[in-house]
Amino acid sequence: MTEQNAVESVEQTATEAMNWLVSNQELMIQYAMNVVTALLILFVGNWVVKKVAGSVATVLKKRELDQTVVDFIENMVRYVMFAIVLIAALGRVGVETASIVAVIGAAGLAIGLALQGSLSNFAAGVLIVTFRPFKSGDYVEVGGVAGSVASIQIFSTVLTTPDNKMVVVPNGTVISSPITNYSRHATRRIDFIIGVSYKADLQKTKEVLTRIVKADERVLQDPEPTIGVHALMDSSVNFVVRPWVKTEDYWSTYFDLMQAIKEGLDAEGIEIPFPQMDVHYHAAMAKAAAPEEEKQVA
Repeated sequence: MTEQNAVESVEQTATEAMNWLVSNQELMIQYAMNVVTALLILFVGNWVVKKVAGSVATVLKKRELDQTVVDFIENMVRYVMFAIVLIAALGRVGVETASIVAVIGAAGLAIGLALQGSLSNFAAGVLIVTFRPFKSGDYVEVGGVAGSVASIQIFSTVLTTPDNKMVVVPNGTVISSPITNYSRHATRRIDFIIGVSYKADLQKTKEVLTRIVKADERVLQDPEPTIGVHALMDSSVNFVVRPWVKTEDYWSTYFDLMQAIKEGLDAEGIEIPFPQMDVHYHAAMAKAAAPEEEKQVA
């Protein structure tokens, strides 16, 4: 091909392109407008998504939810809303969005079937966030484990036991088992069972126990401590001692009162018996049994 032929070919191609542009001018303008509109949808939609996600995070923080939960919900809201914005923008430029939605739905179904346990834990986490049976810092017992709530995560709740062990409990186990929250209320009752000898003066014992309990400034006067005879056991008369204290004073008061009760009863000469069995030997029965034993020996 000569140089002149090459130039003529280029000119012909350019002419055809110009003719196509002229004949499809309206189509190109429409497409350009769709592209600009799609970009505006992305820009404005992204701004709206950030505002909504930020507002959701602010509301959750005001409810004093765990920061991990707040971050997760904020991100989930952002991703879901941005996915909707992106699909709307793609649809504006002519992309078939129905197929995209179908693919996302099929993928979601497959992932859901593969991660049934994880999804149940996630759903349980949502219930924990919604109903708030406990929060970070509370001392709880869930799934047979007791400890302080370190964090409420997406699929599990992390507890720190009193001996500083970290225990991760799946949220599904948490929500399906009884939950005991020891920190929810401002006050707690301490329960003591104190056994004394059957020879002890019960009225005096009650007075001593009452004096010891009320001498502790941490014991609340309202409601009044309950002190009384609880049961007549094999080796002891059991008193129930039930003072009320602030929740944060529970264990320190428990240990101090237990020591004070022991020392106070000892000082008053009131015996705290240990389990025992009395065997009564009758002399008459022994004499009657002696001849029989002698015959057996003979």
